Amino acid sequence: MKKTLLLSILLLLVSSTYAQSPTPNQNLPYSFQYYQKFNKSAYDPETKFHSSIKGYYSDDTLLVGRYRELMNLGIDSTVHRSWARRKLTQEHLLQFTGDDYTVYADFLPDLQIGRDFKDSKSTWLNTRGFQFGGNVGKQFSFYTSGYENQGVFSNYYTTYIEKNGIVPAQAGGDKLLQKTKDYSYVTALISYTPNKHLNLALGYDKNFIGDGYRSVLLSDNTAPYSFLRVRATLGSVQYQTIFAYMLDPGAEKLTTDRRLGDRGKWMAMHYLDWNATNRFSIGFFQAVTWADAEVEGKRGFDFNYVHPFIFLRSVEGANSVSPDKMRIGFNLKYELLKKTALYGQFMFDEFTAKEVFAGNGYWANKWALQIGFKGSDLFNVNSLNYLAEFNTARPYTYSHFNRLSNYSSMNQPLAHPLGANFREVLGHLNYTFKRFDFSTELMYARYGIDPEGMNYGGDIFKNYETRVAEYGNKIGQGIGTDLYYGELKASYVVNPKYNLRIELGGIYRNESNTLGHTNTGMITIGLRSTFRNLYTDF
Repeated sequence: MKKTLLLSILLLLVSSTYAQSPTPNQNLPYSFQYYQKFNKSAYDPETKFHSSIKGYYSDDTLLVGRYRELMNLGIDSTVHRSWARRKLTQEHLLQFTGDDYTVYADFLPDLQIGRDFKDSKSTWLNTRGFQFGGNVGKQFSFYTSGYENQGVFSNYYTTYIEKNGIVPAQAGGDKLLQKTKDYSYVTALISYTPNKHLNLALGYDKNFIGDGYRSVLLSDNTAPYSFLRVRATLGSVQYQTIFAYMLDPGAEKLTTDRRLGDRGKWMAMHYLDWNATNRFSIGFFQAVTWADAEVEGKRGFDFNYVHPFIFLRSVEGANSVSPDKMRIGFNLKYELLKKTALYGQFMFDEFTAKEVFAGNGYWANKWALQIGFKGSDLFNVNSLNYLAEFNTARPYTYSHFNRLSNYSSMNQPLAHPLGANFREVLGHLNYTFKRFDFSTELMYARYGIDPEGMNYGGDIFKNYETRVAEYGNKIGQGIGTDLYYGELKASYVVNPKYNLRIELGGIYRNESNTLGHTNTGMITIGLRSTFRNLYTDF
């Protein structure tokens, strides 16, 4: 069956006749809020766009028109502005352009003050960052950004940092237990497109697969990691391979020698996305993770997983005592209406066929599911984008008997931020009017947390061999916890080139269970920039 499916995929690659535009090259950093502004281009039933593979490239022929429109929003070329005015509101701080190259650089401030009224606490963030990028010819581009940060955060956010040793989706560090958190990190991507079918990228950043706000396959929920990424496009098919090296600061050290640092892990991921029609696409996902080294010795990168046209499960299963962990999944999208798309994902982490249909709560029936819809121009209001989504994962999903083979990086899940053993519903609205942006999010989640010394399957970092039961497991088991989250933002974009904006925001968060509850209600205001995804809804 596997040989037949593989042959079908190869025939599909060869026989596809859809005229695909050249593979693009200019990196567009991923931000959910910013990417919503491309909805009408990315989800157009008149075209075939691989919307589930992120980040996008701004010079893609299906996106470049909208990208240029956003970069020049509110700029009147007939009016001459002073040099200071242009640099503040419409140009990069530094930009050099030649016959076959462009180089730019910007200062990226993120300065916020806030008040958590529930805990009577003042919060603030002082981030000084930069971005530096450009292209040489049409085939080579580069991008890097860096951030130096100090801040005092709300209590629930602070608790997460101190418990996990990581600022969510950003960085770890040795100054996270003090009141003022002090941390820094960088991102980088070098992209090379040798021909219209192939793009190679070497990066220290994040990746995302899916059409939703969350992803149960691969999200940008973690800190940046090192990777080599290959994207190949032929006809209506795009194939992406990622080989990544990640750190796990929470894993037990093999030695007390500080020179060896945190323990590492590897991931090989293959994803094939087929636009079967202008409206319907299906993606097949597979990923395997393994430890870089164990007590017995260093293993390093396993070249058995390099081949892109192979089922990794076959390779992993060829080792009768394999310590690696394989996961497979699917991504579906159907553009139901001109401006509305249905989407979904399913992740198989592990299952036993005879137990799946028995309905007995067998622990190893581990899977995650996402269903949602999204669109643009709601109620015929131009640039009013919307999304509604449901996510769930059974207990023990993404975990393994070896922490270094679980589905995580830098003490955070590589998929959903809640890990496993949860159900979640959420909704988003985003509206853009000239240089004004407005957004709102509502979210409710129900999940189970562990009593002391027990493992009910929500914490993916625990060994699943310590599970509480073989049968009778259900989503939300353990200490049932309810989480309500709401957020409003209003901003004015001062300079679209690096998303410099004045932003006013508000957050309401309530988490409760039989042990107690935490309540957060806060308002923030600040001068912000960059296109980063900084999650606070967990």
